[in-house]
Amino acid sequence: MNVTIARLTMATLFGHRRGLLLFILPGVLLALCVLLALTVDDTADFSTALLQMFGLAVIVPLVSLIAATGALASELDDGSIVYLLSKPIKRSTIILTKALVAIAVIFVLGVVPMVLAGLILDVGDPQTAVAFGIGSLAAGIAYTGIFIALSVISGNAVTIGLIYALLWEGVMGQYVDGAKALSIQQWSLAVIQKLTDDPNVESAVKLPIACILLLAVVLIGLTLAVARLRSLILSTAE
Repeated sequence: MNVTIARLTMATLFGHRRGLLLFILPGVLLALCVLLALTVDDTADFSTALLQMFGLAVIVPLVSLIAATGALASELDDGSIVYLLSKPIKRSTIILTKALVAIAVIFVLGVVPMVLAGLILDVGDPQTAVAFGIGSLAAGIAYTGIFIALSVISGNAVTIGLIYALLWEGVMGQYVDGAKALSIQQWSLAVIQKLTDDPNVESAVKLPIACILLLAVVLIGLTLAVARLRSLILSTAE
């Protein structure tokens, strides 16, 4: 990890207006949970469903999209990446540093709010809240692999990622049986199911397969990103 690159990446992430969404999205989740806790007698009955259908399926992928694409896509769009690439720094170090920064942001603004939301809705079941936090982190890391690669491959990474996050993960991954096996949401649910005794948590994918797929997505995504960044340097030099 390169500290200078990490510092510049943080400045890029929170120096644009899109960075405000990183605070607004978890804020909406927590505000909704507080409102429900104050107005509904027993929120424990639907806490798991809300954490899954809104938190895990919508908030986590959107926070991951903004964090991962913002870590790299902005520099590619405005051309400032050329100055970074001109330095004697390994391309793998650039990608890994930006991925780690994105994951750190996802942890603070995606994972922690999920745990807090779970505790607000059902303070008597911290195990499920923590399980959703761990599952959200696993999902966020996998999303980072996808969105970092997408940032380097396409100039429309945000648009494509938004369609993927809302349509595939938000809808197909929840309601279409055939698509569930290829959904990061379902893979992370397998982790959550293992960590909690809540009968309402059920994944369409077995845990060993889910862990393999989560790891594969991260490795493939980051490998593609590094390879594409190297080819970008060659094309720039020409």
